[in-house]
Amino acid sequence: MAEDETTTTEERNNRKVREGLVTSNGMDKTAVVTVTTRKPHPKYRKTVAKSTKLYVHDEENTLNVGDQVRIAETRPLSKLKRWRIVEILERAK
Repeated sequence: MAEDETTTTEERNNRKVREGLVTSNGMDKTAVVTVTTRKPHPKYRKTVAKSTKLYVHDEENTLNVGDQVRIAETRPLSKLKRWRIVEILERAK
């Protein structure tokens, strides 16, 4: 088996993908996206919502507050920024 075959067939690992709402775009080339996950409480089984703020790379500053977006995990771009925009699902009105 040649070494060329193994290097050409390598693929990128799957990245985490999340959907969320843009809550801030005051920074340059960065937006804050709030992702809400809903899961049952371990003991009481009531559905509990938990939200997480993620810092997203926005190269062209196209995001506005209220936009619904899909984001994907990427390499660290700064101290807190580890996500990038995949697509804008819905624009804010």
